[in-house]
Amino acid sequence: MKCKTCRVFEITLQTTMTDLESSLATIMEVFHRYTEKEGDKHKLKKSELKDMINEELPALTGQVKDQATMDSLMESLDTDGDSELDFQEFMTFITMVTVCCHDFGEHHEDE
Repeated sequence: MKCKTCRVFEITLQTTMTDLESSLATIMEVFHRYTEKEGDKHKLKKSELKDMINEELPALTGQVKDQATMDSLMESLDTDGDSELDFQEFMTFITMVTVCCHDFGEHHEDE
C-alpha cells in the first residue's frame, strides 16, 4: 500500500512518472512503511531503522546485529536529539548511503 504522500504525488502528476520521480516516491513509501510499525507515524525509532536497514539494504550493509553500531548510527543521524529520525534526518542517511555507493562504484569502475 502506498503512503498518502506518494498517492498524492502520483495523482498530481497524472502522467507516467520518470525514473527519478518514481525513486522519490519509493523512498517516501519505504520511510512511511517503517514509521507506521510503532509509535510516531512520522518518525523512525531505532528498532524501525534497524528493521529497514536489514530488510531494504541487505546487499549493501549485510545484517546489522551490533547494538553499538546502531546506537552510533542513530546518534549521528538524530540531529534534534529526540531518539527518532524524522524524514529530513532519514534523508541524510539515504544521501550518505547513496554517496558511498556512488564513490565505491567510481573507485572500482576500472577493475
